[in-house]
Amino acid sequence: MKSQPKTDGESASKLISDRIAELGDWRGEALARVRALIKEAVPDVVEEWKWRGTPVWSHGGGLCTGEAYKSAVKLTFFKGASLEDPSKLFNSSLEGNVRRAIDIHEGEAFDAKAFKALIRAAAALNTAGGKKPRKPA
Repeated sequence: MKSQPKTDGESASKLISDRIAELGDWRGEALARVRALIKEAVPDVVEEWKWRGTPVWSHGGGLCTGEAYKSAVKLTFFKGASLEDPSKLFNSSLEGNVRRAIDIHEGEAFDAKAFKALIRAAAALNTAGGKKPRKPA
């Protein structure tokens, strides 16, 4: 895929749809499913197209990217290290100080409910100014 400038809004959504169709295999299906879950979790999420063709979902700041590789679809959360992950969805980039990722492989089960909770937590973290939201007393 050719290098493309940052794009957001309607044109980014079209580019993401085109990318999903272009994949045409389990990776496209996985990326489409994840995209739908993100939109369910945060209905006013912003779709962007950055860094030579990377889908990015934002809400008050970046939530995650969605990249398709030969053997995995990688969802990298910008502030993943600051998020609680009781369902242990994060399975990649665990050594980093800031980011965490979820690698989805062909045929793997995916916990949609836990993923949507993680997306909502990432959005809440962004709207809290990058600080973990305080739990009510």
